[in-house]
Amino acid sequence: MAAEQASETTRRFEHLLADADAANYVLRLYVTGMTPRSQQAVANIKEICEQHLKHRHSLEIVDLFQNPHLAEGEQIIAAPTLIKQLPLPLRRVVGDLSDQERVLVGLDLRPKE
Repeated sequence: MAAEQASETTRRFEHLLADADAANYVLRLYVTGMTPRSQQAVANIKEICEQHLKHRHSLEIVDLFQNPHLAEGEQIIAAPTLIKQLPLPLRRVVGDLSDQERVLVGLDLRPKE
């Protein structure tokens, strides 16, 4: 009986892992103009998406200078800010996204240590 339960638990865990690997990510990066920090954040998230989320993400870049009203709705208090909208839970990462390990943890692509 215990062996059957362990086997079923393992099967469910492997199924959840496969689902996580196939999940589509919806990301939104808020920047303020094309400052060097904003440009760095854009380049960093594009590289991360290419390496870790190839063909399973959508990335929207929102310039708060052009759309300042969007900052209120999302409660953006600093830029650049990356928001992972899907898969849930919602996550935010603030900064130029140069600390790739921190971004991967923030996107739930790496476990916290």
